Amino acid sequence: MRASIQIQNLKCGGCANSITKSLSANTAISNIEVNLDESVVCFDYTNETDLAAVKSTLKQLGYPSVEDSNSLGAKAKSFVSCATGKFSN
Repeated sequence: MRASIQIQNLKCGGCANSITKSLSANTAISNIEVNLDESVVCFDYTNETDLAAVKSTLKQLGYPSVEDSNSLGAKAKSFVSCATGKFSN
């Protein structure tokens, strides 16, 4: 199945790199695409448990879906994830 999740706090390629690397660690997730212009993460998954895991991972990285609250903590996490993604290229 294919899913698209619109997320918050996506700023640059560093963010996209962190998201892609983190989601790639889950072998049930494939064909990950991050659209910076639309703040959307698209991917293929096997079942609803995998979809929930992706949403949880995104939230932990500081990129909650638009349905979730965007706390100051989430914004701070996204800056850390962004910086990590920039330096790990």
